[in-house]
Amino acid sequence: MKIVFTGGGTGGHFYPVIAVAEAIHEIVKEKKLLDPQLYFFGPTAFDERALYENNITFVQTPAGKMRRYFSILNFFDFFKTGWGILQTTLALYQIFPDVVFSKGGYGSVPTLLAAKWLRIPVIAHDSDAVPGRATILALPFAKQIGISYEEAYDYFPEKFRPKVALVGNPVRTELKNPAREGAQEFLELERNVPVLLFLGGSLGAEKLNNTILEALPELIDHFQVIHQAGQVHIKSVAETAHVILGKNEKRYRYKPYGYLSTLALKMAAGATDLVITRAGSGSIAEVASWKKASILIPIPEEVSRDQRSNAFAYARSGAAIVMEQQNLTPHLLLAEIERLFTNPKARNDMAEAAGKFAKPDSAKAIAQIILDTALEHEN
Repeated sequence: MKIVFTGGGTGGHFYPVIAVAEAIHEIVKEKKLLDPQLYFFGPTAFDERALYENNITFVQTPAGKMRRYFSILNFFDFFKTGWGILQTTLALYQIFPDVVFSKGGYGSVPTLLAAKWLRIPVIAHDSDAVPGRATILALPFAKQIGISYEEAYDYFPEKFRPKVALVGNPVRTELKNPAREGAQEFLELERNVPVLLFLGGSLGAEKLNNTILEALPELIDHFQVIHQAGQVHIKSVAETAHVILGKNEKRYRYKPYGYLSTLALKMAAGATDLVITRAGSGSIAEVASWKKASILIPIPEEVSRDQRSNAFAYARSGAAIVMEQQNLTPHLLLAEIERLFTNPKARNDMAEAAGKFAKPDSAKAIAQIILDTALEHEN
């Protein structure tokens, strides 16, 4: 049995693939099936270690980005995508898998088209409240399509809806459940002092970082702050925080990180009382699986339409509050945090809603569909 995964552009397109691969290995072991050969087709490996740990072979397939704004790069990337389709068709023909699973993103387009031409079954999944163009491209010929938000149904024509299913967004096994024990020791936290977890994405978010720094003296009066500032920003953030806090006797309550490792993130998730984060589909899925209340600060719509639509779709479930970046000020952020901590019931209701929104079996459900399709094609 051969299975090809494809996707690319961001971690939101890549890490759900890893979650599904983990679930495939689990099902194969449970049902005593022969180990499948797994491949990942995309412009970059993104996380070579994750691919290696899941026995996934990387096959590089060129793809050009489809930007929504005017750029001369769109012209050159059009030809890059054309070349990628030819190269990918040859690579896919040589492997000739039993099924292709697309996670979307510009990196999946050459593989999707190659699979269509070679009549290889396609299963697709979209993480966002507004389906991406790669998913819409696959709609006519995909065997099944999984979505993460009920609102996404509205973007599919009526005739295609029977093959669209709300399955949630897959979360890697190691991040699905927060670490309840040892977090205080691991992160050097005080007991009985509330914890805030700020996540600006792996690259960090400059606007969020600056707002946190301005609010820092007041934040640490009442809270412990775990702050993922981004590897690019961590040096300047740490230096600025050192100046701002000076000889503040509670300065030890501020914990800046460039990037939280998987273990550190699990520990932080277990210890935190409130998450303040960007609104990427992966981040929302993880926070929901942790059953934590959250404040979402999406990237502005002119930069990313996905985050804003994801944030408001998730907030409608009652699990989060959305603060638009243009309205983000230290005063408003502090006021919203204080409001939630002076009203524990509101925070608990949000956490409960997050748990209801989460679909912990998402990866396994998708993996089963992929395996069923592969076995059917194999026979």
